[in-house]
Amino acid sequence: MSLASTQALEDRYLMRTYRRAPVDFVRGEGPLLWDAGGKEYLDFLTGISVCSLGHCHPAVVAAVQEQAERLMHVSNLFYTEPMARLAERLSESSLGGRVFFANSGTEANECAIKVARKHAHGRGIGAPEIVSFEGDFHGRSYGALAATPGLARNEALGPMLPGFLAVPRNDAAALREAVGERTAAVLIEPIQGEAGVQPISDEALLAARQACDESGALLIFDEIQTGMGRTGSLWAYEQTPVRPDVLTSAKALGGGVPIGACITGPAAADVLEPGDHGSTFAGGPVATAAALAVLETIDDPALLRRVRELGRQLRDGLLALDGVAEARGRGLMIGVGLEDGIDAQAVGADLLGRGLVVNVPAAATLRLLPPLLVESSHVERAVALIGESLLGLSRP
Repeated sequence: MSLASTQALEDRYLMRTYRRAPVDFVRGEGPLLWDAGGKEYLDFLTGISVCSLGHCHPAVVAAVQEQAERLMHVSNLFYTEPMARLAERLSESSLGGRVFFANSGTEANECAIKVARKHAHGRGIGAPEIVSFEGDFHGRSYGALAATPGLARNEALGPMLPGFLAVPRNDAAALREAVGERTAAVLIEPIQGEAGVQPISDEALLAARQACDESGALLIFDEIQTGMGRTGSLWAYEQTPVRPDVLTSAKALGGGVPIGACITGPAAADVLEPGDHGSTFAGGPVATAAALAVLETIDDPALLRRVRELGRQLRDGLLALDGVAEARGRGLMIGVGLEDGIDAQAVGADLLGRGLVVNVPAAATLRLLPPLLVESSHVERAVALIGESLLGLSRP
C-alpha cells in the first residue's frame, strides 16, 4: 500500500489526535528503519524510548514467539510464571517492595496515584494533594492528566480531578512550601522528557525527599522514560542523591510490547488490597516474557557503562556543532538546545528527509533517544547529519 493510500485511510477513519510525519515505516532492525519505499533511516527516537534495544531485538522476538505459541492470556485471576518472575526482578533491582502491572506508563502512574491517595487516607488525610513540577508529563488519563500541569490547563477537557498542585521546575523553596499536612505525594520525573529533556537538580530532589519525610508523604519518581538503562544506570534515581518510595516504569520495559509497572518500596508495598485496583490485560504472559528478556539484556554493568560513554560522545559531538547552544541530559537521553533564530521544527523535518529520526518536544529543542545498543559509528553519523542540517538551513 502506498503512503498516499495509508494517509487516505487515516484521514477517513482515525481520530485526529496526532500530527504524523509523512513516512510509513514498514520494517525495523537494530537502530535502523525502512519506509514503504525502501528508504533507510537511522532511528534516534526509538518509538519515544520504547525500542531501547533497537527494533526487533532477537531475544525479545524469541521470548514473544515462544510464549505466544504456549499461552497468550488467562487473566489475573490465575498465576502465571513470567508475571511472578518479572515482579521479582523489578522489585529486587529497585525498591524492594511490590509491583502492580499495567499496560502503559499512564496506567502505571494511575496506580501510583491510587497508592498515594490511599496511603494518605490511612494517615487521616481526607482530601489528599499531590505536588508536581511544571513541565512534568505523567500521562493523559484523568489522574495522570491532572498531574501534568501543561495539559491540565486545557479547559475543553475539564473539569480536572481536584487535589493536584504544581510548582516551578527546580524551585526547591516553592516545593517545600507546597508540601504540607494534606500532601499525599510528590510526583516528579527525575529528568523531564516531554519538556525537552530537563534534568531536575539535586537540590530540588533533596528538597522533595526531605519534605516528604517530614510530612509523611510518598516520593514518587516517574521513570517511564528515564528508567530501563536510558540514563546509563538501570534506574535514573541511582544517579541522584535520593531514593523514591514508589517508581513507575513502562516504555522500554517491554522492548516494543506494551507493559507498565508501578513498583513500591516496603513502606507502600501493602497499601493496595484486593479490589482496590485491577486490569484485564496487564501482566499477561507475552508482555512479561518480553520484559524479562529486556531486563536480562539491559541489566548489565558493561552495557550501562557503554551507554554513559556513548552519551558523552554524543553530547561532545553535538556541542562542537555550529548552531547548538546546549546538550543536556544523561546517558542516551539528550536534549539539544539550538541557538536563537533556528527553527527546531524545520531542523527535525529536514533530518527526517536526510534519514535521521529525531523529535522536537519543545521550542528550539531536539530530543535524541537512540537505542542503548547503538554503535559509535551511528553516533558519528547522527552528529554529522545534524551538523549538515544546521548548516543547510538558513536562519530567519
